[in-house]
Amino acid sequence: MRFPLSAALVLFSLLPAADPAAAQSAPDLDLPKLNLQQYAPADEAVPDLRRETGRLQLEAKLTDKGEPVQAGIVWRVFEADPGPDGRLRLIAKAEGGPASLDVPEGTYLVHAAFGRAGATKKIVVGTERVEEVLVLDAGALAMRAEESSGNAIPPFKLRFAVYEAEVDEAGERRLIVDNVAPGAIVRLSEGNYHIVSSYGAVNAIMRTDIRVEPGVVTEATVQHRAAELILKLVARPGGEALADTSWSVYTESGELLFQSIGAYAPVVLAEGGYTAVAKHRDRVFEKPIMVESGKNGEVEVLAEF
Repeated sequence: MRFPLSAALVLFSLLPAADPAAAQSAPDLDLPKLNLQQYAPADEAVPDLRRETGRLQLEAKLTDKGEPVQAGIVWRVFEADPGPDGRLRLIAKAEGGPASLDVPEGTYLVHAAFGRAGATKKIVVGTERVEEVLVLDAGALAMRAEESSGNAIPPFKLRFAVYEAEVDEAGERRLIVDNVAPGAIVRLSEGNYHIVSSYGAVNAIMRTDIRVEPGVVTEATVQHRAAELILKLVARPGGEALADTSWSVYTESGELLFQSIGAYAPVVLAEGGYTAVAKHRDRVFEKPIMVESGKNGEVEVLAEF
């Protein structure tokens, strides 16, 4: 089955300097090519003051021909060789845009992190100033979703997850970032990614693939084939909902999807057939329901006492 997807590209230079949603979930290190995170101590920079120091001037660019990034970069400078404990020692750290660091003479691995994007470079520092530019080859992704009819979905009912496009030997994809709100900017390295959009908390889930290009924001809009229903148990058609009702929703194959207690049971379900079961005062009532994409509304289950 093919899912609709629309994508638009916007100049990355128009991005805010920092995005709170991305910043809160940014990892300390994510180095797919040089796996330094297994060696790096948390955030403690320990310079060696016994050696002469040199000035390290650092800049990061999204693309080779782009302008230096002015905010949102986390710089880390590591000793190039692991110590006796097998770890790479963190020598210096800085946050912001361009950075100027004084470090002892020596050979280092410098890492620049920008959200989930990053680059690493081996640098030799002497007593004179060394200027280095790291090219991140990074872009960004902003995700939104709507009903297949084009109607908007309340943002608080949507969440996104971004996975690597490639699957491993077990057929699984590595999760990159989870619980992303609609419209939030996720900074990523150039490449292909797999998006999972969840509408509600049951089974209204859509998946699609997207490519992130360096230097731009890719906007992806996913269309859900689902509807939001409010289940209620009534003594007569159009009557008041009966309180103290326990609800269950099953698929046509008998799989339990949803449970709730109360007079009203709001639930988002993917398009398809289900059975709604209501239990009230030790009596059980049920009703088959057919969910059609975009047709939100109330579903009455009649209690025949």
